[in-house]
Amino acid sequence: MPHQETIRLQGIHGSPYTRKMLAVLRFRRLPYRFIINWPQNPDAPGNEENRGTLPKPKVPLLPTVYLPDPTGTLEAVVDTTPIIRRLESLSSTRSVLPSNPVLAFLNYVLEDYADEWLTRCMFHYRWHFEADIEKAGRILPLFVRVNQSQDALEAQAEEFTRRQVSRLHVVGSNQTTAPVIEESYRRFLRLFEGHLQDHPFLFGKRPSSADFAMMGQLTCLTHFDPTPMRLCESLAPRVYAWVERLEDLSGYEVVEQDWLNPAGSLPNTLIALLSEVARTHMPQLIANGRAVIGQKETFTTEIDGRAWAQPTFSYQLKCLQWTREEFQSLSSAEKTLARSVLEATGLSPLIDATIDAD
Repeated sequence: MPHQETIRLQGIHGSPYTRKMLAVLRFRRLPYRFIINWPQNPDAPGNEENRGTLPKPKVPLLPTVYLPDPTGTLEAVVDTTPIIRRLESLSSTRSVLPSNPVLAFLNYVLEDYADEWLTRCMFHYRWHFEADIEKAGRILPLFVRVNQSQDALEAQAEEFTRRQVSRLHVVGSNQTTAPVIEESYRRFLRLFEGHLQDHPFLFGKRPSSADFAMMGQLTCLTHFDPTPMRLCESLAPRVYAWVERLEDLSGYEVVEQDWLNPAGSLPNTLIALLSEVARTHMPQLIANGRAVIGQKETFTTEIDGRAWAQPTFSYQLKCLQWTREEFQSLSSAEKTLARSVLEATGLSPLIDATIDAD
């Protein structure tokens, strides 16, 4: 990608995935233009006049990034994990993917955990507790248009809140799963706090895409929503400060040697975080995958000794399949090393469990 080519990114500050991508672009020093709005709404104040001529994504998600396809035609793309890798293929400047393939695979596992499990924590805390519901409904609609009338704001807040609360079950938040989600968030805070005592980032002295994925969800959990924010301030002050730091690392200098060496012993604190993936995210990924293949609308499983029940989610079967493809792309020697980590953390079923219909 020519250095002067500007990347258009459309999103909203309250979106954790938008914050993830903005932080990646800043760290990588890639020129970008941030368009504040949803991709299907061309009329937000401050947007360029030809905003409505930009291509529409097949699914309007945040963020939407506009990149040239192989023919040079601009296209609207969504889903931050493949977007980050597509940007890596266009420019290798200040990569957020570990150069060692085994670390890159573990980074993929933790990025998926952040994007697909920690987002459950984010959505649950934001739309389950009254104080959090009230704040989100009152403030989030203002992120696109701060000077809307009070009547318009109140009407939009009521509709937005009703819609979001009604979607809680979709991400797996319900009376059965609430204790699992809340305990997992508190445990994650303690584990990550322990890791940050000795390591500024997940994989050493430079940030990876998994760091930015975690940071994106935590901008909501630790810096906006009052209930999980109080927990972070109490349990994990390093995590709170870390989230602030990752917003803009454009001036943070890195070298190749800043990555951990997977041939040596990985930090016990990183092993503990990967073990948390096996404890929470992995069981529902596998159970969901089997249910999707079995064409079931809901599934049940057990997470951390507790019942879990939710609607099936076909996208998460793709996430599981993509993780397995990442593992299969490793060489034989790399797979052996990766397997030693998977076995030490209880993550082997993530790669080995049979995903057949129940």
